[in-house]
Amino acid sequence: MGNLIKVLTRDIENNTGNFFLDFENAKPTEAERRVWEEVNGVLTEAVIVLQDLQSYSGAGEAIRQAIQHPSDERVQEGAWAAVVPLVGKLKKFYEFSLKLEDSLQGLLEFLTSSRCSPTQHLEQEQALARQFAEILHFTLRFDELKMTNPAIQNDFSYYRRTLSRMRIINQTAEEHNEVDNELANRMSLFYANATPMLKTLSDATTKFVSKHAELPVENTTDCLSTMASVCKVMLETPEYRTRFASEDTVLFCLRVMVGVIILYDYVHPAGAFVKSSKIDMKGCIKVLRYQPPNSVEGLLNALRYTTKHLNDETTSKQIKNMLQA
Repeated sequence: MGNLIKVLTRDIENNTGNFFLDFENAKPTEAERRVWEEVNGVLTEAVIVLQDLQSYSGAGEAIRQAIQHPSDERVQEGAWAAVVPLVGKLKKFYEFSLKLEDSLQGLLEFLTSSRCSPTQHLEQEQALARQFAEILHFTLRFDELKMTNPAIQNDFSYYRRTLSRMRIINQTAEEHNEVDNELANRMSLFYANATPMLKTLSDATTKFVSKHAELPVENTTDCLSTMASVCKVMLETPEYRTRFASEDTVLFCLRVMVGVIILYDYVHPAGAFVKSSKIDMKGCIKVLRYQPPNSVEGLLNALRYTTKHLNDETTSKQIKNMLQA
């Protein structure tokens, strides 16, 4: 059965999630190859995007000097020279989010088509399932880094203020900068969100469901709930967890599990927290709670603050308490 390892688990009674997704070694079949190659190019770029974001230090000191010395033309020029290339990086991140959206929709078209069940798709098309997981992993990692780096918002705000001031005094700023006003408006909306990449994916998944009205919404939600179940089983079962070649795969699985829960919560009309949800939310939260706190606090916060239905009346008090603890 190749990379597929059957998981015998007491928690899965409806044949959903009873297989091992090989996140480390899955290779594309011929049927998967065209989509896989398209998405692989985007995922290769994702590595560079994360490296650039991780090393993003901002122009804080130059901006402070410019604010303190508003009449010093040399200081103003220095701050502008420091900010413009950084905004070029922010532009690259934003443009990458559009590529990520296209890739996600391409994967969903393949993994949710009606030619077989969502479970069979994930079981038989593991290379694409792995890429879907890698997109989710990137998304949560990007947003974690963005949330802990206030320089991004500060730099972009200063850039926009300075751009407005230049227009007022009739300086031709836009010929020499990275971002025109229209693009700056779109970027501003993107970075104003606490978790911009996650919002991009949530919106993309919702758009996918609306665009493909011929597909039952369950095709998409069952794909997401099955992946959440698989991740939970692999994480909570020691004999399967030891199959991971790298300890990094544990955090990878945790991020993927949280990512698909959030997408499910946006796409499913009743959300992920309702009693009838196909995701075992209590089990997933317990798995997160069993990890070292410093490694999962960001993921718990993602469930607390970026989901859609957590605070609904239909969410049980026990689940709310589990996330508050």
